[in-house]
Amino acid sequence: MPGPLHGVRVIDLTSMISGPAAAMMLADQGADVIKVENPVGGGDHTRHVSNHDGRLATSFLNNNRNKRSVTLDLKHPDGLATLLRLAKDADVLLQNFRPGVAERIGLGEEALRKVAPKIIYASICGFGFTGPFAAKPVYDPLIQALSGLTTVQAGSDRERPRLVRTILPDKLTGVVAAQAICAALYAREKSGEGQAINISMLDSVVAFLWGSDMESQTLMDVDVPQQEAQSFIDLIYETADGYISVAVQQDKEWKALCHALEHPEWLEDERFRTSSARHKNINARLQMTQDALMARPAAEWIERLEAAGVPSAPVLRRSEMINHPQIEANGILFESVHPGSGRLRQARPAAKFSKTDFELLRGGAELGEHTHEVLAQAGFSEEEIARLRAAGLFGEIAVAAQ
Repeated sequence: MPGPLHGVRVIDLTSMISGPAAAMMLADQGADVIKVENPVGGGDHTRHVSNHDGRLATSFLNNNRNKRSVTLDLKHPDGLATLLRLAKDADVLLQNFRPGVAERIGLGEEALRKVAPKIIYASICGFGFTGPFAAKPVYDPLIQALSGLTTVQAGSDRERPRLVRTILPDKLTGVVAAQAICAALYAREKSGEGQAINISMLDSVVAFLWGSDMESQTLMDVDVPQQEAQSFIDLIYETADGYISVAVQQDKEWKALCHALEHPEWLEDERFRTSSARHKNINARLQMTQDALMARPAAEWIERLEAAGVPSAPVLRRSEMINHPQIEANGILFESVHPGSGRLRQARPAAKFSKTDFELLRGGAELGEHTHEVLAQAGFSEEEIARLRAAGLFGEIAVAAQ
């Protein structure tokens, strides 16, 4: 069966990661996503990042599958009119221009509602739509810095801030945007009315952090000191030949760990008799655990810990993760053949639907690959398409492709 969003049409005006990732989630769930790219400069910037031997860049491939690509020069006199004509039959328009740019070029919410009154108009920005940072250029590390994420990653407000070594704000914002769009579509089904959605990367990260990392800023009537990490030791432990992760919370898990590590005497230690005592003396507890784990290889420890019921897992390199039995059992990875880039390995959407599951319809599209097809479906005549092409509206790449 088609995906759960089958019948939903999305105009994707975004580039880089957060917007394209959001649109791909919708596409993977069955929406018809039309990615509109500027032919001047070669379209989405990620097409040209770390590409190999003329193939499409992996960053583009991994955030733009299941979409159709249309090239439109929106600065061309006919560009805006063409896009508005495409948007007439769309359910969603997603854009991540800097705040104010969409309105300035004639693609703000008011302009879209004139041709598509019930459209969901979703906007993504970096720092916010108003305020002192609204007009600033933005990249993922800047959001990590301003949101407090770098101090969370450091483990303490007193330690040197550290970046999360993946573009978490970008990808998280994509998830937030996709969920919000689906919620707005559901609301429209009940009310018959479209609405606008504003999502900033900064807001996405702050809201994300608050659930677990902002205890010191939550109780406003209590004088809470600077927030510190629970421990100076990570829950990643070194063994005789590699690394594992071990995490215990409940009393039964602590008892099981003591026996598995062959240190039953720890159960009689006053520092560790209760959960609160173990938390208070966490550094000593984790250091003792680390010292004990150095005695045997990782695989042997995992076997012993699993047998004892202690939560644990091996620490895998990326090249090891893809072949782990649990990853294979989950079926999260799949392989396909891309006409321009060869064999690909990618992650399927994390959510599995029992009746309307993910289907790969197409890989990342070549720039402007579907321009003619999409315009024809939108009611443009062959003569109109030929005139627009000759006028340079689609760019040289799209002209050559037709």
